[in-house]
Amino acid sequence: MIYKTFQGLQLPALGFGCMRLPGGYGNADVDVEETRRMIRCAFDHGVNYFDTAWGYHDGRSETVLGELLSEYPRESYFLADKFPGYDLSNMDKVQEIFEEQLRRCRVDYFDFYLFHNVCELNIDGYLNPAYGIFDYLLEQKKNGRIRHFGFSSHGHMDTLKRFLAAYGKDMEFCQLQINYLDWQFQDAKGKVALLKEHGIPVWVMEPLRGGTLTHLSPENEAALRAMRPDESITAWAFRFLQTLPDVTLTLSGMSSLEQMEQNIRTFDEPKPLSDTEMDTLLSMAGGMMKKGTVPCTACRYCTSHCPMELDIPYLISLYNEHAYSGGGFIAPMALSALPAEKQPSACVGCGSCAAVCPQQIQIPDVMADFTKRLKAE
Repeated sequence: MIYKTFQGLQLPALGFGCMRLPGGYGNADVDVEETRRMIRCAFDHGVNYFDTAWGYHDGRSETVLGELLSEYPRESYFLADKFPGYDLSNMDKVQEIFEEQLRRCRVDYFDFYLFHNVCELNIDGYLNPAYGIFDYLLEQKKNGRIRHFGFSSHGHMDTLKRFLAAYGKDMEFCQLQINYLDWQFQDAKGKVALLKEHGIPVWVMEPLRGGTLTHLSPENEAALRAMRPDESITAWAFRFLQTLPDVTLTLSGMSSLEQMEQNIRTFDEPKPLSDTEMDTLLSMAGGMMKKGTVPCTACRYCTSHCPMELDIPYLISLYNEHAYSGGGFIAPMALSALPAEKQPSACVGCGSCAAVCPQQIQIPDVMADFTKRLKAE
């Protein structure tokens, strides 16, 4: 197992993300015995970092981990949990939720604790001192009930900047969605650079983008195998992350013992990509993103001509995410933070924006399609 140093600790480069435990993604009926076998395998191969959250498997992720990890000495593993601010109704319940999480997980402290998914929807609540979230969690850190304090985020760059301006000096790590598709598509590259400016180490989530990077088109798979005949397609996603010097730990949401064993083999030793391999992979990712997405360059010519003053480049970036992913939570989550008059449905279809678009994007058609897709969900 590859290990990385973090504040004097030796962390495995591979962590067990417990959002997709055996039994079905999001399903409360977790297969406890299969999970027990996976945890045993993890310990046997040096994977002793476990990441859970309040809402994973409708709360069963925390309770199953609490049950199974209680079979091991507390000092033999690292446990990460999160405050569920993705649900705004939780904002005034930080103490109640934190205490219940400790009870569910059968521990006296969390090694790592995060603000869960700092994004456009919840940034105002997270920063609102009236809720006392930051102050309460910081007090738990001082009391030793949180050993290391951080945050995760699927938010845009401006949201990260707001959060870091307020709390950055107290954040010890950040968990980001990083993979070779999102390196440019979600500007993961820029976010990593921002965190580096703040001296904050990076944890990775969604390294396989929900499993979509485990199988590629025949052409793309052939191109990768031509460079590394013995490397699996899945392993390429992890090799990409092993090439990034700012990544400390990569979480993988493994759902079976077979997946666990495959990933452990990939992390037996680092095999970073060469410059040629990296260029080829990112070029391939760019080609993958062109399918079903809109080639907006965010030049913003359109915004000065929109009578509704819509942030069209931002809306198109959300459209692209939604279109490529075939739905998902990221775009609806971001849009929920916008007033109705700034939503895609507010487009009046006048075409003034399209008339000045250098990419000749038919923006009203995109807004209409986005509105249709969202209503269909």
